[in-house]
Amino acid sequence: MVKRVESPSSINTFQQCKRKYYYQYIEKLPTFPSIHTVRGNIAHSCLEDFYEIDISTFTKEDTDFKFRAAMQKLLLHHWVQYKPKLVELNLNKDQERFYFEETMLMLMNWTNQFLDILKKEMAKGKTMQEAFYYLTPIREQEYRSESNSVRGFVDAIHHYGDEVHIVDYKTNANSEVKDSIMLQLGIYSLLYKEKHGTPPHKVGIYFLRDRLKLMPVNEELMNKALQTIEGIHAHTSITESKIDYPKTITPLCKWSSGQCDFYGVCKPHDRDF
Repeated sequence: MVKRVESPSSINTFQQCKRKYYYQYIEKLPTFPSIHTVRGNIAHSCLEDFYEIDISTFTKEDTDFKFRAAMQKLLLHHWVQYKPKLVELNLNKDQERFYFEETMLMLMNWTNQFLDILKKEMAKGKTMQEAFYYLTPIREQEYRSESNSVRGFVDAIHHYGDEVHIVDYKTNANSEVKDSIMLQLGIYSLLYKEKHGTPPHKVGIYFLRDRLKLMPVNEELMNKALQTIEGIHAHTSITESKIDYPKTITPLCKWSSGQCDFYGVCKPHDRDF
């Protein structure tokens, strides 16, 4: 059986619940959009396009105002672009306004922190334009490992002098760096090292409600990711039988405001698993 090309998302799904992995990646049952997914995509699009804005007319005096205004325009633009998907969610006007305003607050939080870093670079003698381009990362870069059958899309790769920092953006309400996030960062580090011959110096998560949390890359982080990848391939490459993908019943099956996409077909709370 050919190895399936995994991703941080599919690997974390396998870790969370093998039956959910089976339904999504083997049986390929449809998943359903959520406001959190759609809003996350909108925020990522804004952050990706932020570095494409025309700053030729920006001056030191109006830098703060113009960067904030640019981010606001980006959110308005992408919110309209995603309108068909937002309509599918059947949100009422108050709900949509709430998520729009919440997303705006997150992006303004990020923009304010970006401005702080920009000013620090300007204080070192760079012009505003030079500082902006220095801080501009490589965005939405796909990395793929044929040998390990895994791939991932990196949100931002920053080059600061001799150092490389890999950053992923999250709109999570909780800014805890959980095991699932550590695994994702380990996979990104592994992929980067395979392509470039050396790992990034640091990896981190930018929690848009909070701040950037960076950590140094070490062999332990990458080895743990590799062991997890190999363990999943060892399982998925020998069986696609549903019985070999048992259910893991947790509060993630069904909660007060929603449920797993496969709750109806899975019936996790039936006694016969």
